[in-house]
Amino acid sequence: MYRSVTNRRSFIKKMAMLSAMTAAASMFPGIVFASEQEKNIPEDANLDWKKGPCRFCGVGCGILVGTENGKAVAVKGDPQSSVNKGLLCVKGYHQIMCIQSKDRLTHALVKRNGRYVKTPLSEALDIVADKMKSTIDTHGKDAVAMYTSGQSTIPEGYVASKFMKGAIGTNNLDCNARLCMASAVAGFLTTFGADEPMGCYEDIDHADYFVTWGNNMAEMHPVLFSRMLEQKATRGAKIIDFATRTTRSSTASDKSILFEPQTDLAVANAICYEIIKNNWVNTSFVEKHCNFSKGITNMGYGLEDNYTFADKPEPIDFEAYKEFLKDYSPEKVSKYSKVSVKDIKYLAAIYGDPNKKVVSYWCMGMNQHTRGTWINNLVYNIHLLTGKISQPGNGPFSLTGQPSACGTAREVGTFTHKLPKGVVTNEKSRRLAAKIWKVPYERIPPKPTYHATEMFRAVDRGDIKFIWTQATNPLVSLPKTSRYRPGMQKDSCFVVVSDVFPTPTSDVADVILPAAWHIEKSGLYGNSERRTQHWDKMVEAPGEATEDAWMFIEVARRMGYGDLFPYSKENHVEEIYNEYRQFHEGPKHGMAPLEVLKKESGVIWPYVNGKSTQWRFNSTYDPACSNGEDFHFYGKPDGKAVIWQRPFEEAPEKPDQEYPFWLNTGRVVEHWHTGSMTRRIPVLHQAMPHAYVEFHPEDAKSYGIRNGDQVKVSSKRGSCVLPASINERGLPTKGQVFVPFFDENMLINDVTLDAFCPISKEPDYKKCAVKVEKV
Repeated sequence: MYRSVTNRRSFIKKMAMLSAMTAAASMFPGIVFASEQEKNIPEDANLDWKKGPCRFCGVGCGILVGTENGKAVAVKGDPQSSVNKGLLCVKGYHQIMCIQSKDRLTHALVKRNGRYVKTPLSEALDIVADKMKSTIDTHGKDAVAMYTSGQSTIPEGYVASKFMKGAIGTNNLDCNARLCMASAVAGFLTTFGADEPMGCYEDIDHADYFVTWGNNMAEMHPVLFSRMLEQKATRGAKIIDFATRTTRSSTASDKSILFEPQTDLAVANAICYEIIKNNWVNTSFVEKHCNFSKGITNMGYGLEDNYTFADKPEPIDFEAYKEFLKDYSPEKVSKYSKVSVKDIKYLAAIYGDPNKKVVSYWCMGMNQHTRGTWINNLVYNIHLLTGKISQPGNGPFSLTGQPSACGTAREVGTFTHKLPKGVVTNEKSRRLAAKIWKVPYERIPPKPTYHATEMFRAVDRGDIKFIWTQATNPLVSLPKTSRYRPGMQKDSCFVVVSDVFPTPTSDVADVILPAAWHIEKSGLYGNSERRTQHWDKMVEAPGEATEDAWMFIEVARRMGYGDLFPYSKENHVEEIYNEYRQFHEGPKHGMAPLEVLKKESGVIWPYVNGKSTQWRFNSTYDPACSNGEDFHFYGKPDGKAVIWQRPFEEAPEKPDQEYPFWLNTGRVVEHWHTGSMTRRIPVLHQAMPHAYVEFHPEDAKSYGIRNGDQVKVSSKRGSCVLPASINERGLPTKGQVFVPFFDENMLINDVTLDAFCPISKEPDYKKCAVKVEKV
């Protein structure tokens, strides 16, 4: 009897899951399931399957790559991976197709007399080392810079940090994660004193509600979204889409709520107002585990060069916070947010119900924001006031956009202010780095220098004379590229680009170095849920394409720092990782040994006593909790999280009579970031061959614009011509246009504004003022 009931339940659950999968596949063609993938693999294929992580977004799906005769010929989702359970999106499924591209960079290219000349890699590395050294000798160590990537492996990021900060002694190192994740970092640090989400993807299996804040997960994180759809089908979990435009995520959600750009700040405060007004505060939790604070307001937007800002936290009490929220009643906020009073109260009731578990998810919509740190803080406020945090199915969760934005940028320390543990301004952190790196403590500068936007401003000004970019494409991805492209082309700056394919950034390089793609080398990534994943080299790279970490090491040795980089070419990944683990010993951030990572499909840190810590700060799950209470936010000295008083402030640039539209930018499911890989995958390129500008039908009608018409989108900074899209994939609100940024032939980032959050230094790609005209 028990067996039959169990089997029947399993059957029902399986059928519901298959129904959800079918619905997901029909609604969102970007989701591909393992069973579908395997249909394309010949039955008689004798493939050697090797595990690894996907090359694309921060979800960190496990993949199995099938190799035959030294070639990668197939990819499928790893059913052993708890991240994706055999699912992949269209990008993941087709990823290996790009490495066979005919324009693959296989040899070093050196610009001589205006032309690129094929050059032996050893000679090209000599040139890079000589130029880097002569620049330092002539102009000082802060005249050289390196710009790396959340696509770099953990060993690559670690070596870059050690090379720049430990060997050369400059903090002129930043990464493209500054453009996507810095606000999440600043939000975690200011609220909890420790970076990265406290929960994990298993929260999806427990939550009653998912609230997505400005996050089109159906296209940006389709595998996680499909897991949410499964919970919707099997358990009745509900998805609430809170966004500025209607997307595929909105279509699949139980409720879609649209807000005016920038006013998410006000709506979050209004939710807190309602929680307090209705006595939904978890008083015991707040009294034991929270403090209240406020910081500086009216802090500017970073539009001027050499902009500096330092927040000054000031303690307040609950009554002062409650008084502050009086300006954020639903009735007041509704007038300018365009969110109805009913919907604000609906959101508040979800968070305020003690019997409902809620996970908040966000990505670029909150982070790429001139008050990105603030909106992160405000969503944490909601979870802290209700005590819905650090528990299965309850918590705020910032998703990442790159495969190792967490592991390589946030953990390894490739931000200008970071070290592999701690920050450069902290003496204890500098002394630890100096000890492990075996360099004089005084060599590591105590102050940050240039974050990403300011780094390229410094190139434009001529303050930086040498810059080396790796695994990133800033001349498509930077805001206001119309300024930075000419800066990179100046003779005053020597540009080195390491990449797998030619890009608009490599077009301005003095030296182009051919990089190995991820399965052509061994490495490690760290995903959104603190999961570290290892893979072994699967196939040989073509020509002289080489691991970026090894090219860094070779240049460092040529510059006289060989004693700091004693690694062997055969085992450097293992040697570097074992050295890096020393930074994170202990229960708060312990990293799993490499032998464990080789066996498993990833391990979540902190890894303590042979076990992953899935929920941090909760003494039931986290061995690092030591205050004798149920919760311990040990990132802060007193073990308490901070509820921040953060106001609504207007965007730095709003539509006006001359520039009457908001411009919003983002991604599509077929393409990843600047498209340098996915546009070389024929099936993805054919599915989405070019960018477009999305209109609300009424706006299109008033301008006489039809689908496919060429439209010029212009701001005070630049312009871009694109075909119009009306009632196709997404639907902006009236007065807004949306453009994806993957297309290097339609450079929408020439139009965007380089304003940024003064705390996180992350630019706001989601809103600036533009005009449109039919061409």
